[in-house]
Amino acid sequence: METEEDEVKKTLLVDARARNISHNVRCTECGSQSIEDSQADIAILLRKLIRDEIHAGKSDKEIFKKLEEDFGETVLYAPKFDLQTAALWLSPLLVAGAGVGVWAYKRHRQNTNVHIMALNLVRGVPLTPKEKETMLDLLTPPPSQGTTPSWWRRLLGQ
Repeated sequence: METEEDEVKKTLLVDARARNISHNVRCTECGSQSIEDSQADIAILLRKLIRDEIHAGKSDKEIFKKLEEDFGETVLYAPKFDLQTAALWLSPLLVAGAGVGVWAYKRHRQNTNVHIMALNLVRGVPLTPKEKETMLDLLTPPPSQGTTPSWWRRLLGQ
């Protein structure tokens, strides 16, 4: 026989599990709220369904799987990672990688536009101080073993 205290603990455990699941399920009517936060009729029914499934002894995974089968993958706030959702999950990395690539390309072009600088010199267009420094760095012979290169001095702030 279960005591009243055990019954209360069991009820609290069921409520905690149901709230945890409900926070991770999107309301199909509202779309922007979890079924825990929504007061739509479908949300109330889904919360009851979740509690009934917990009382029936189902695990959280089984409940999520049933909801996904009944309402589709969009009902879950955290869709699983597969080939169909790979673009969704990887798009931030792809955008960040493209941004870094563009930045590196522009930086490289800015530092190695020697042919354009040479053409400007031939045409009589004066070089900017940055272009002069780049030309001198490229045209100066490499330093002997005891000295540090100018790019290293700039990096160290000397």
